[in-house]
Amino acid sequence: MQDTRPTPDRIMRLINGYWATGILGAAASHSVFTHLDGGADTPGLLAERAGISERGAQTLLDGLVSLELVELHDGRYRNTGDAAEFLVEGRPAGLSEFAKLKLGHMGAMASLPDVVRAGGPVSDVTTEVADNPHWEKVVTAIAAQSVPVATIAADALRLADAGEVSILDVGGGSGVYSAIWLSLNPAARATQLDWGPINAIARRLLAERGVADRFTCVDGDLHSTDFGTAAYDVAVYSHIAHQEGPEDNIATFTRLRDALKPGGTLVVNDYVVDDDRSGPPFALLFASEMLLKSKQGGTWRRADYHAWLTKAGFEDITFQPTSSPATLIFAR
Repeated sequence: MQDTRPTPDRIMRLINGYWATGILGAAASHSVFTHLDGGADTPGLLAERAGISERGAQTLLDGLVSLELVELHDGRYRNTGDAAEFLVEGRPAGLSEFAKLKLGHMGAMASLPDVVRAGGPVSDVTTEVADNPHWEKVVTAIAAQSVPVATIAADALRLADAGEVSILDVGGGSGVYSAIWLSLNPAARATQLDWGPINAIARRLLAERGVADRFTCVDGDLHSTDFGTAAYDVAVYSHIAHQEGPEDNIATFTRLRDALKPGGTLVVNDYVVDDDRSGPPFALLFASEMLLKSKQGGTWRRADYHAWLTKAGFEDITFQPTSSPATLIFAR
């Protein structure tokens, strides 16, 4: 008869969950996945190519096998499919820089008990300061996360065949939406509104992609800078709503509605929670990040977005899951 009594195994794995962040961040820092992809399939070879100790290489490989990011076959190590796709350096949707970024964020979680008690940040609010060096690392590290979502959105909107469309990306960060969409449609033009230091990052990316001649930046705060009136065919609001409270999101959605031409579409991308708050898991967990780093942010329900967008004047609102933890919302 099978023993169904509770065991501490899952709880122990959760308590020590920071090990996963540490191992993954350290592996990314030493390009372990890239070296494995290049044939360094033993601890000795990996240590030699990565410039690390053989003991360290073996320890990282053991941890990565435990995390199911690396497989072991006949004494040889190789990346799993997920690691090969998302952790080998240079891949379009690569997350190695994000893994290194999160390694540096681990200490901040120690303040979560105080943050929960206070109901918000107990130190500087990094998400609300334009010239914080935090943005240089964060904006570039998270850009890859938007690559598959931006591509899915482009397909849904049939942007490649849309001709001379005008795009507004509010809080566009790295400019990855504009970079992908302008590459798909040589007749499209895009405008990004964001803080000056962040727009400088976007200009570099668009120049690297060879589409900077059709890309314009407006330096400013999204809460106070004019979006224009009936000027754009498509507007984007990606991973901004979770930093904002309900009233600010309604106000921004209303201004975005006014900025769109008749028949225009607003694209919202974010971690969206089910209406009964039972999932998805990543969106529920991400709420802690916003409690730590923003005064009013959170992960909002589908019903919240639907109500806010309706109040802003949109009538046709649809939700589309993606291959990432994020959900796309199309509002017309």
